[in-house]
Amino acid sequence: MVEVVAALVCRGKKFLIAQRPQNKARGLLWEFVGGKVEPGETKEQALVRECVEELGVIVVPAGVYATVEHVYPDIAIRLTLFRATTEKEPIKKEHADLAWITPEEIDDYAFCPADEEILKKLKKEGV
Repeated sequence: MVEVVAALVCRGKKFLIAQRPQNKARGLLWEFVGGKVEPGETKEQALVRECVEELGVIVVPAGVYATVEHVYPDIAIRLTLFRATTEKEPIKKEHADLAWITPEEIDDYAFCPADEEILKKLKKEGV
């Protein structure tokens, strides 16, 4: 089981999502920004590193929003989604696109299957 972290960055009633690059597994599907926890890192350290690499911003983790496990054909993951804040505007460094959406707009986007339970929670509870 690969440990993966992601950020739930909110702005008002919207949250940030990112579209995976076309050339990667699950290409062009939408996801929360994040990635694998490297050896020797805490989940929080991995989250900060991934957001710098992928968005050019430093995030401040603010607690776990949800944890899910999912098995893809090529990888089994345990995804920990952290609430996170940032002062700067994220920039698209690795993803095909970025978007700020409301929970009501979730169904307008094709997300990675691992995010389904989290998205249901966001639809029910809001951001």
